[in-house]
Amino acid sequence: MLALLRLLHILRLAIRYRLDTFIQDLPLPLPIRVALGVLHLGKEPKASRGERLRRFFEELGPVFVKFGQLLSTRPDLIPPDIIEELDHLQDNVPPFSGDAFTAIVETALDDSVDNVFAQFDRTPLASASVAQVHTATLKNGQEVVVKVIRPGIEHTITKDMALMRLIARVIERYTPDGERLRPQEVVEDYSHTIFDELDLQREAANASQLRRNFHHSPMLYVPEVYWEYCRSDVMVMERIHGIPVTNINALKQQKTNMALLAERGVEIFFTQVFEHNFFHADMHPGNIFVSENTPHSPQYIAVDMAIVGSLSREDQYYLARNLLAMFRRDYRLVAELHVQSGWVPADTPVGQFEGAIRAVCEPIFEKPLAEISFGHVLIKLFQTARRFNMEVQPQLVLLQKTLLNIEGLGRQLYPQLDLWKTAHPYLEAWLKKRFHPKTLVKELRRYGPEWLEKLPEVPHSLFNGLEKLDLLAETTEEVRLAAKNFADDSSRRRRSRRTILSMVAFGAATALAIPPAAQYLADMPTGTWLLLALAGAIWLSR
Repeated sequence: MLALLRLLHILRLAIRYRLDTFIQDLPLPLPIRVALGVLHLGKEPKASRGERLRRFFEELGPVFVKFGQLLSTRPDLIPPDIIEELDHLQDNVPPFSGDAFTAIVETALDDSVDNVFAQFDRTPLASASVAQVHTATLKNGQEVVVKVIRPGIEHTITKDMALMRLIARVIERYTPDGERLRPQEVVEDYSHTIFDELDLQREAANASQLRRNFHHSPMLYVPEVYWEYCRSDVMVMERIHGIPVTNINALKQQKTNMALLAERGVEIFFTQVFEHNFFHADMHPGNIFVSENTPHSPQYIAVDMAIVGSLSREDQYYLARNLLAMFRRDYRLVAELHVQSGWVPADTPVGQFEGAIRAVCEPIFEKPLAEISFGHVLIKLFQTARRFNMEVQPQLVLLQKTLLNIEGLGRQLYPQLDLWKTAHPYLEAWLKKRFHPKTLVKELRRYGPEWLEKLPEVPHSLFNGLEKLDLLAETTEEVRLAAKNFADDSSRRRRSRRTILSMVAFGAATALAIPPAAQYLADMPTGTWLLLALAGAIWLSR
């Protein structure tokens, strides 16, 4: 009953925000077209489609707000005007009571907050769709933030996910682009993402890894996690003080080196992706601050590490080479790399693929490099590849969205930012380093024990493989001989049958010429003739 009421509420909001305009031109079933005809009786919407969709998600609450935020990370599927509006989605969620927050913390830590903390603020610092944050002070005087999962949110998510799956199935079945947009896949991707966010132990582990990667780095600071106070629904982390990265006036007032700040944002991205292979995949402006300590050598501060990404070694290599080849306008190499990486099927016509890439990229590269959006070029490239049956690569989708965020932020801080000027030497150096003797020695040290462990098995595996090849060859020869013998036997049987048939025909003709024998054959029952005919047919078919 509750699910039905929720569905009716969603339909009511869809009517209010005229979401029918998204699908009114599609070849839909008659009942749906009739329903849309009724909706057309209302006024034409004044707001843009992106704004109407954003407000629709906001009114539906936390789960749909998060879903809208996820859709904003899929520029390969969603038009730019809608992406722009969905980027403005905010978790404007009323906080739940401080007493309920305190009860969750005390249950998780099995102690009262007064015993655990020297000071604990029952007024929330921030409230979002999935979690809420309060400030506190540890007994040693360290200022911290305490993050708690919103009570009852898992039940709400489960119900809304069921409805989303239903909507996704309808979209996939009744819209011409349903299969291409893969709505069910998008919903499942979101399901994994949002349920992962419910595990604060996972987020704490991500934060610890990122902090270790940038330990003592002048570019990025990650707050410390206090593991003794972390549970699956509670996380305690160092409290940071910094300037929101979008507060340009405050950054300029403290005389921040804006050019260096923008360049360091790009360097952080490429360091995470290629050096560490572990990147913060939710680096929107609300999660990024700038330290107040060294404005001449600005340092970023990152929070909220619930979503992270990584690439396989193969994806790292092919992505780096793709980017270099693309900006050198070597479209043939870009096409070949897509095939070699397995991103597109092996039977993809490389010549056609090369032509499609050239048609998309060539107009873009007519602009000065400083004006080219690195992220949008990557999106255009993947969109073109989708026409050649490139499957959705979740890790690459996360990466391109992160790149878009970093690039947009960098140009907001410093409009003259030339992303390629920073990225090009980095990628060149990374590829050289990948094949440097020191790197090979490092890989040998890392994987050497495993190789040595398996070394004694190599001769045995090799001999087994050779034996199997010999057996396969023998089996193939036996099959060939059996087929030949079968063919010879069949030929012999056909010749024998022809001989016997000729003899039977001759005998029958002789018998019919003798009156008593002819009369005997004529008096045989019909069933006997039928049985003889059937037996003959079976024998002749062998």
